[in-house]
Amino acid sequence: MNILWIIIIGFVVGFIAKLLMPGRDPGGFIITILLGIAGSFVATYIGQHFGWYRQGQPAGFIGAILGAVLILAVYRLITRR
Repeated sequence: MNILWIIIIGFVVGFIAKLLMPGRDPGGFIITILLGIAGSFVATYIGQHFGWYRQGQPAGFIGAILGAVLILAVYRLITRR
């Protein structure tokens, strides 16, 4: 059941990140889920590095969205060239 929640939250986070940064991105259901899950990992890592989260504490919902937006921004910088 935990994996199902990760997939659902990953989809919602990825979908919101794509809404906040409209444009041409690789898309599809699975890519959106992976974007949301990766955004959560990025936000957790950055938050732990700066002391916002303790070890073992995951990023919050808004942090995951910001992490996914960061991933989209980096993707666009790489593919623009």
